[in-house]
Amino acid sequence: MKTLMGTFGVAALSSLAGLAQAADDMTLQLKWVTQAQFAGYYVAQDKGFYTEEDLNVTIKPGGPDIAPTQVIAGGGADVTVEWMPAALSAREKGLPLVNIAQPFKSSGMMLTCLKESGVTGPQDFKGRTLGVWFFGNEFPFLSWMSQLGIPTTGGTDGVTVLKQGFNVDPLLQKQADCISTMTYNEYWQVIDAGISADDLITFKYEDQGVATLEDGLYVLEDKLSDPAEVDKLTRFVRASMKGWKWAEENPAQAAMIVLDNDATGAQTEGHQIRMMGEVAKLTAGSNGALDPADYERTVQSLLSGGSDPVISAHPGDSAWTHVITDAALN
Repeated sequence: MKTLMGTFGVAALSSLAGLAQAADDMTLQLKWVTQAQFAGYYVAQDKGFYTEEDLNVTIKPGGPDIAPTQVIAGGGADVTVEWMPAALSAREKGLPLVNIAQPFKSSGMMLTCLKESGVTGPQDFKGRTLGVWFFGNEFPFLSWMSQLGIPTTGGTDGVTVLKQGFNVDPLLQKQADCISTMTYNEYWQVIDAGISADDLITFKYEDQGVATLEDGLYVLEDKLSDPAEVDKLTRFVRASMKGWKWAEENPAQAAMIVLDNDATGAQTEGHQIRMMGEVAKLTAGSNGALDPADYERTVQSLLSGGSDPVISAHPGDSAWTHVITDAALN
């Protein structure tokens, strides 16, 4: 009996120890499909950086019909990758999103136009058809048009907005004069389709003074009042930024890790390696902590534009926090 109890006691203690060491589950919702834009997270998973932090992270790809803000609002994710314009717009509408880290320092967004369309500058946008991504991606564009004083309702004095999907067909098929592209992705899809860079004209949001922060990490505000959640998020951000810096230093290997995680098989090695090289330019200079000056620049851009700004009031400092990155970086 004594031996039986002793055996049971050891088994029970072993079971409890196993429970104590169980990794914390966490779900990350990406803003787009599996690609090098999110390499840091896939690297952190592949290299065991999340495991080292006692985390079991599920990475959920996005897509053209997936709005990260809706996913996190519905409880489908703990953390989401989102652009700040979409996050602040959602916050103003009542979804209490908070930026806990900002891996991307610079913007890669631009409009790409065919030179043959006759567009030489923003002054030529009037009367044109422009391809725009939706599900939160439209806000930087709308802010820019608002600042230019160009209506997005069509007509000779406005622009006709074409809802742009996953590909660059609207430009290739000449359904649009210009389309939305990222420096690391769609622009190169146009080039790979056989159109020379000399036949294109691009307008980078950074160069137009309307660049807003992209690819930040957001959570719902109530998580930050729970010490256990704060601890999990701290470990998550620390591992994620370790993944990002590894990806910056090893772009080709990082691209291959992304490919290994692409269940669709839609991505190609050459495109992902090139994308990782371009993405590394946007994450360079960021240790994960949001720069308040970058936040303020984004807010002011979204507030600008006369009678139809993206957000109607300054969200204040409650829309972001350094609590997580301070703990993660230290």
